[in-house]
Amino acid sequence: MIKPLIEGCVDSYASCAAACRGGADRLELCANLAIGGTTPSPALFKQVQRDFDVPVNVLIRPRFGDFLYSEAEMEEMCTEIQAFRALGANGVVVGVLTPQGDLDGGRMRRLMDCAGDMEVTLHRAFDMTRDPCEALETAIRLGCRTVLTSGQAPSALEGRELLKQLFAQAAGRIDVMAGCGVKKENIQEIHDHAGICAFHTTGRRGAVDSGMLYRRKTVSMGLPSLSEYELWRTDEAEFRACAEIVHGLFPGAGQEHR
Repeated sequence: MIKPLIEGCVDSYASCAAACRGGADRLELCANLAIGGTTPSPALFKQVQRDFDVPVNVLIRPRFGDFLYSEAEMEEMCTEIQAFRALGANGVVVGVLTPQGDLDGGRMRRLMDCAGDMEVTLHRAFDMTRDPCEALETAIRLGCRTVLTSGQAPSALEGRELLKQLFAQAAGRIDVMAGCGVKKENIQEIHDHAGICAFHTTGRRGAVDSGMLYRRKTVSMGLPSLSEYELWRTDEAEFRACAEIVHGLFPGAGQEHR
């Protein structure tokens, strides 16, 4: 029997708290979601592990940009995986590609060996692969527990046809989790079309205004398109609404959370 699952994609203590109160079954802990997510600090992981009784999978991504990594970056990721394993993380979330756009089986195996018995999720590097069906089979052979994907589209709703194909191809051998643009308004539609019962969401409703009273708006500390005075945080009510829909789904045939 498939067990519906909702994973909170979070990059702060405040967002972790909101997602957990809202009914998250699992967290993907990140930093810097404004640029797609990078590896979080051990200090944040320790706080979350201490205060919330929810499995935590840690994103391992050293930088913004593509998923073609240098040897120094591979060494960095291996060290981070080993450190989070020692800290008791439930799993890690990784992805490495070849220059040709295939999943790099050899380098993925190296990261997975560092993970040991932790769960491994293949992240949305999958959505940048040349052949998603081939990449899915590679992930299965490697022993990945989950593949997170939008169906190689700007959002999971737009990618629902490929999600349907991937769900059928997986046939219970790997969990297919829909992510990117997942909201309470589209979870049911994605499930009805693709059969998927595992969803990944930030649960954001909109930017939270900063508490700063003095504001120097002519200076930007990062991407000029992003305001220094807007915070991206999970909204508890929004996440709870998503969780209630996911937990009420009637599972289809073919996939089973193990």
